[in-house]
Amino acid sequence: KSKLHKHSHHHQHGLSVGDESTVLHVHSHETQSEQGHSQAFALKSGTQLSGAHNGSTLIEIEKDILYRNSLYAAENREFLTSKGILTLNFVSSPGSGKTTLLVETVNALRALYKTYVIEGDQQTSNDAERIRKTGATAIQINTGKGCHLDAHTVGHALEHLELESRSLLFIENVGNLVCPASFDLGENHKVALLSVTEGDDKPIKYPDMFAASSIMLLNKIDLLPYVNFDTDRCIEYARQVNPDIQVILLSAQDGQGCSEWFEWISAAQNTVSRQTFEMASQESSFLHGS
Repeated sequence: KSKLHKHSHHHQHGLSVGDESTVLHVHSHETQSEQGHSQAFALKSGTQLSGAHNGSTLIEIEKDILYRNSLYAAENREFLTSKGILTLNFVSSPGSGKTTLLVETVNALRALYKTYVIEGDQQTSNDAERIRKTGATAIQINTGKGCHLDAHTVGHALEHLELESRSLLFIENVGNLVCPASFDLGENHKVALLSVTEGDDKPIKYPDMFAASSIMLLNKIDLLPYVNFDTDRCIEYARQVNPDIQVILLSAQDGQGCSEWFEWISAAQNTVSRQTFEMASQESSFLHGS
């Protein structure tokens, strides 16, 4: 059986858990470095960076941060896959409609799947409280000055969730189209959400995020008659940076396109379930020497 973060007792002091609201607060000396800010890490740890060593030292620090994050992400992924849980990491700018879409998605799929949500914000537990009103289990992570979630903190959040097999786990990342692109959380897919009230050139302005995402959801299409947004151009830009990215146009407000989105989730969950079955079969064959 997979165990999450066997080393966690070394780092638990970095998280405080609110018993009533279930909020994880990231505030340790360690998490500042793992938020992906190499300069902040260097200053906080007392590293003096100057001259020719400045750039190379920062690069090495960032490589180390990303490497450690990838190890934690691999642990999360092994644990989640062993239980057949589809995990989606929602990434976007602030105000794109992530929470509204999650509320509608949870409500639509509640009869089919048990759903869990990890909410990431710098402050407040407002989004987690909105999710809990749907009946889904939600846990809030407040990152403070951190601009994204990391795999280590998500791993601790998983320890506070009693996850059922073949369920859904939605992770709403901090609103930011830059930092979350580099940090694997152990998810099956990154889901990039872009609203039509933003610029249609976002995919080429922030290529790393769209290159890392499996699917782009163009949200708030009910507002298309009132904004200057070229959907064809936006999709073209997205496929310039990621030829394989899937695209769904929808409105979480009035439901347009949402059925296609729900079908995509069901198909992705079926894929994860097959992977879990194959993994279990291989383990069984190995144990029985066949």
